[in-house]
Amino acid sequence: MNLSVKDAARLLSVSEKTVYRWIKQSIVPAYKIHESYRFNRAELLEWATSRRLGVAPEAFAEPETDSQQLPQLHSALEAGGIIYRLEGRTRNEVLHALVDHLRLPEEIDRNYLGQVLIAREELAATAVGGGIALPHPRSPGLLNLSQATLTLAFLEYPVDFGALDGQPTVILFTPLAPTLRAHLHLLRQVAHVLHNPQVRDALHRQEGRERIFQVIEGAQSQVGLSLSDQAQG
Repeated sequence: MNLSVKDAARLLSVSEKTVYRWIKQSIVPAYKIHESYRFNRAELLEWATSRRLGVAPEAFAEPETDSQQLPQLHSALEAGGIIYRLEGRTRNEVLHALVDHLRLPEEIDRNYLGQVLIAREELAATAVGGGIALPHPRSPGLLNLSQATLTLAFLEYPVDFGALDGQPTVILFTPLAPTLRAHLHLLRQVAHVLHNPQVRDALHRQEGRERIFQVIEGAQSQVGLSLSDQAQG
């Protein structure tokens, strides 16, 4: 927990009053330590990215990985694949079923990953509203992956993932990445394409793979240059 309220406000380009309001509303991941609030930098950046809040490009800098090529949403989704009619009546049942279907290297402990995803949800819900959630490990790089993937799953039954808008979740996007920088880049791309009406329509209609890839590729091309520039800035 390496950031103070003042640090968090500077990182997100908002006032400290705004940060305290978010804490009071329990919408920002914060920890109370010795009567002071502290933040985990990775969690805070992830939270801000998924909500499309303005964050200075330098906040995403990771000198040890800055030279690595960033994953593109379309190719990450091709690697992760699309799952239809994912079973599960509760959040935890869905997450365990998801892990069973993920395209993972043989050496990955799926039971452990399931526990990690559940622990992340207990910490702070990954539902972003509109029937969509983005379950993922708390610490990108935890699985020692060599390739970033994004898996799209359509649930057989609506499930409560704790969305602020109260809507049950029916669609999951699960990013898995080798670094925090790659993870945040994927989240930024997902957040952008989800604002595209054609993408939202295709997702909620649970269209076929070809149509989904088509609309996502089209939406991504509209923001691709700005995303690349932002990530490299």
